[in-house]
Amino acid sequence: MSKPRFVISSPFDTYSGYGARSRDIIKAIIELDKYQVLLLPQRWGSTSWGFCEDHPEWAFLKNHIVAPNWQQFQPDIWMQITIPNEFQPVGKYYNIGVTAGIETTVCRAEWIEGINRMNTTWVSSNHAKNTFLNSNYQKHHPQTKQPIGELKVEKPIEVVFEGANLDIWKNLPDSEITSINLDQIPEKFCYLFVGHWMQGELGHDRKNVGMLVKGFFETFKNKQNQPALILKTSNGGSSYMSREDILNRIKQIRKTVNSKRLPKIYLLNGEFDDKELNELYNHPKVKAMVSLTKGEGFGRPLLEFSLTGKPIIATNWSGHTDFLNPKYTTLLSGAINPVHPSVVNDWIIKEAKWFDVNTGEVGTKLEDVHKNYKKYHKISLKQREYSKNKFSFDKMKSLVGTLLDKNVPEVPEEVKLKLPKLKKIELPKKIELPKKEE
Repeated sequence: MSKPRFVISSPFDTYSGYGARSRDIIKAIIELDKYQVLLLPQRWGSTSWGFCEDHPEWAFLKNHIVAPNWQQFQPDIWMQITIPNEFQPVGKYYNIGVTAGIETTVCRAEWIEGINRMNTTWVSSNHAKNTFLNSNYQKHHPQTKQPIGELKVEKPIEVVFEGANLDIWKNLPDSEITSINLDQIPEKFCYLFVGHWMQGELGHDRKNVGMLVKGFFETFKNKQNQPALILKTSNGGSSYMSREDILNRIKQIRKTVNSKRLPKIYLLNGEFDDKELNELYNHPKVKAMVSLTKGEGFGRPLLEFSLTGKPIIATNWSGHTDFLNPKYTTLLSGAINPVHPSVVNDWIIKEAKWFDVNTGEVGTKLEDVHKNYKKYHKISLKQREYSKNKFSFDKMKSLVGTLLDKNVPEVPEEVKLKLPKLKKIELPKKIELPKKEE
């Protein structure tokens, strides 16, 4: 019995968040063993290429890459993992768009049009789903400019969370931390941030790294027994130029704080594999993760870190609130405000809003976790179990299987026509004709 041809276009071979998302979904579909999975690799912005070659555990994906002449056949099922305005229905029977979604309160009209081109769209969080459902536009006639209707989501949207591989993301004893050396950091208590430090003025970049740096300086300046802050960050690339840019940003913020005795901030810049990153999370000097993010489509590092059982401080809005239980983590209050002009781009539009954290609460919670660490750590152990039980890769794979079984129509099986064999008739070598009568 032949399997339906399932072609997936995605940036699975890139060093990007979308690359990680793509690899997990592809792996889940392959392991379901119900489809002939074929992969069409795509680039993702300026992120590095060649992830699968550098990581042998993912090399098997290259065996599924489509042949150069793949367009000579039409996929039975088509999946596209990208931003929605790029969605195109290529599949003969079913088309699925997959996107991390949006970090703000509204998306471009072109994204809604893309969603409506597909049979269904999978998003990473309830926040992303609600943003799409709440993004409505008035349609106008191209010539008369008169209103002709409303543009809104008309196709189903499903939440498919980004499940963590529990064989990788887990609590480790100190003896198993062999690839990460933090001996050059004298402080024994370090907060950790992981994420890009992208465009935007101070207090307005999406991950809000600038405000985290300033808030950390202000909270612990002139204090005895100061903790440290480790930033695992870049401006989008891993290079000397990126490193110098980040260091310069920290120096500029440092100048705005009136103190001669400030806590230390350390920068980790470069590519880490999953094993190294999990060891960093588990390092005895790393005590907690902190994120003042303004908005997340999901917030993958926060889920992965939660599996160490260490405390997390994060904002109480957007994708990560799907899996960060407020009973077991510290979620900071704030307000929903318009995005700053310095961050407007092709997907963050000027009409959008996102989260501004209560800066006074940031310092209070940073200091309290430092002073009363045992209390917070005891609570955070419950978040580890919560994440393991509800947000694992296996749970995600089960959800993927359920959605495909429920929604993808049965693909007709190709049947080869079998004709009966013809019997060969032997003719005489010489045919005798009757003689003509005289």
